[in-house]
Amino acid sequence: MYSVYVISNPKGILYKGSTSHLEQRMGEHQDGLSPWTKGKGPWTLVYHEEFKTRSDATKREKFLKSGKGREFLKNLLSGCSSVG
Repeated sequence: MYSVYVISNPKGILYKGSTSHLEQRMGEHQDGLSPWTKGKGPWTLVYHEEFKTRSDATKREKFLKSGKGREFLKNLLSGCSSVG
C-alpha cells in the first residue's frame, strides 16, 4: 500500500507527500532528515489516504499540491484538528 499524507507544523505550514512506509517517513520528518521539512517541525499528521499502486498515490499527491487540491484540503481541514 502507498500513502498520500499531509503534515502540519505549529505555524500552519502544510507539507504533502507520498510513501510506502508512513510511520518511517513521519520519523524522518520529525528527525530533520527531509530537506524541505528540516528545522520547521514538529510535524503532525493531519490527513492521509491509502492507495494500492504508487501511480495512483502519485496522481493524488499531485492533485493535493494543485490549486484545487489546496482548496480541497482547506475545506476539509478547516475546524478540524486531525483527519485521516
